[in-house]
Amino acid sequence: MNPKKMGDKKDVERTTGYILGGVSPIGQKKRLTTIIDDSALKFNTIYVSAGRRGMQIELSPKDLGSQTKAIFDEIGK
Repeated sequence: MNPKKMGDKKDVERTTGYILGGVSPIGQKKRLTTIIDDSALKFNTIYVSAGRRGMQIELSPKDLGSQTKAIFDEIGK
């Protein structure tokens, strides 16, 4: 895969309609590619944004991957 980086604040808001920090991988208005660090698979559950800054949802990495058709890759090096 190509190198990954966090999006620019303005680009994130323009592309997703959400503010940076409030972009949830679940229930996006426009489906974007979700990439999950493969180290998440070491955990029974993880927390991801629930669509609002400060609000999270807890679920298994496998459930998140299947619900979002995510790609698991090494991104947190």
